Amino acid sequence: MAKFLSLFAKPFPIIGMIHVRALPGTPLHKDSIERIISEARAEASIYSDCGVDGVLVENMHDIPYMRPNDGVGPEITAAMTRVALAVREMVPDVPCGVQILAGCNREALAVAKVCELQFIRAEGFVFGHMADEGFTDACAGSLLRYRKQINADEVLVITDIKKKHSSHAITADVSLPETAHAAEFFLSDGLIITGSSTGFSAEQGDLESLHGKTTLPLIIGSGLTLDNLQNYWTLAHAAIVGSHFKINGHWNADLCRKRVQAFMNGVETLRLQFPS
Repeated sequence: MAKFLSLFAKPFPIIGMIHVRALPGTPLHKDSIERIISEARAEASIYSDCGVDGVLVENMHDIPYMRPNDGVGPEITAAMTRVALAVREMVPDVPCGVQILAGCNREALAVAKVCELQFIRAEGFVFGHMADEGFTDACAGSLLRYRKQINADEVLVITDIKKKHSSHAITADVSLPETAHAAEFFLSDGLIITGSSTGFSAEQGDLESLHGKTTLPLIIGSGLTLDNLQNYWTLAHAAIVGSHFKINGHWNADLCRKRVQAFMNGVETLRLQFPS
């Protein structure tokens, strides 16, 4: 558990999402790469100013998403490298990660290696599932072998289990604790627990079911807000926050400095009340 959490100076680290604008070649692309990078740098600056503990760069606006085997082009990896490097340079002392949708985990590892990022968020690490972009197969074996091949052992891989926006009917007989055990056995560095879709809260019962069943850190991956923060404080070890930091709490809106600062003020209050 200490490996991922040791990246951060404070307990219960909050990782802020940078939802990169639509990249070249995707249906919603309209901005120049310079503007895309500028917006990402501005969001990184807000996070740094407000005391957010880490950032995660993701190509959220590249809808509809494509799986690696569907032909995600090198232009996406190239663009994400430029954006991630700009963010890394903007916040050199803040742990940074990257995720490339959908399930482009090898590409994310390559970006992280080149840009000296500390972690990636990986989909489909263990157990296949049906996502809205199609079937996602498990990838732990090939992904961690690729990490070794490019000499990127320093890049941690935190992994979604029972991922949002997906049907898990084919693994309905595999419980969440069993899925967590498989991810740990296959060398995950952290487990991400989400709600059913973006902005929806993780079930508290899901987090409770994992206590004592894994040594990996439990990371809330969706739906954390200032209002429900205290409910999750003793159930998880870290959180990724995206939608709540945006205007009106919608992932597609602009980042709101006031919402970020208010949330982090709440985090600091809880850190004082429940010191690690």
